[in-house]
Amino acid sequence: MHSMIIDQLKGIAFAAAIVALSLCGSAFAQDGKRGVPKPVTVPISLRFRDSSSAETREVVLLLREDGDIQQLVSQRSALDSPMTLAILFQDDLVPSVAVDSKNMAKFIREQPGGSRAMVGYIRPGSLDVRKKFTNELDKVADSVRVPLGLASAGAYNPYIEIIEGLRRFDSQPMGRRAMIVISDGIDVSRGPESSTPAQSLDLQRAITEAQRRAVPIYSIFVPPAAASQLPYALNGQSCLQRLSDETGGRAFFQGTAAPVSFDPFLKEINLLMSLQLAYTYRSTHPSKGFHKLDVKPLEGNVEVRHPAGYTR
Repeated sequence: MHSMIIDQLKGIAFAAAIVALSLCGSAFAQDGKRGVPKPVTVPISLRFRDSSSAETREVVLLLREDGDIQQLVSQRSALDSPMTLAILFQDDLVPSVAVDSKNMAKFIREQPGGSRAMVGYIRPGSLDVRKKFTNELDKVADSVRVPLGLASAGAYNPYIEIIEGLRRFDSQPMGRRAMIVISDGIDVSRGPESSTPAQSLDLQRAITEAQRRAVPIYSIFVPPAAASQLPYALNGQSCLQRLSDETGGRAFFQGTAAPVSFDPFLKEINLLMSLQLAYTYRSTHPSKGFHKLDVKPLEGNVEVRHPAGYTR
């Protein structure tokens, strides 16, 4: 009975999508100034409340852009699209994070065959890329080093280097992507007032660049080594929360202290990445500016994470 209901809902959703798309097609035929629908790819991570056989289950999704149902072009999963993963460490975090450099190296080695990865370190004024994107995961894992843990190694904010890391995806094939950022999230580049999520201009730029490249960002908060930065730790967490939420990733904290271990965070990230889809659709909104996204599964037993939208 349950499967019959799901099948009926799928049929209704498909019919609604066809009607909506036919109306959109008429609008485009009548108004050539609006242009031709363009393909857009967004990362969508699934989470099944009942995890049994999750990797083999198909999920029908309804994606709306600015309130309008969009036409699916392709939906690539782990079965047909390897992950392209960037991992960025901030270099001026508390020394205890050194223990987890080995955990991160192990995490990289255990990624599925065909995955591509890179490792970089956020330093003042530049991103120290230890290993460029490659599918030689052992070499990427070997490039992971212990962060310096010195206040002098800290940038005024991590978001400029995060943007630099995101630009590295431009040379990679389109498909399933992700970035893991280990950072304090603190931006004092324009004074203490820039440390809040609403005031950090570079945070907004990083979100926009990640959305444009279909890269969800998973962030792990670690406090800074500099005692002078500690009063801004909560603001840093709020910035990382916004960075992850609006790009379709997830933020991880253990209060304002350094995590005891990255292991539970990495297990959750691994699960979300394994069930991530590269969902490509034809956008019926070619105008410049921000386009809001809303994605709903037809099956009620599924949770989805996706970007808040993207800027054309």
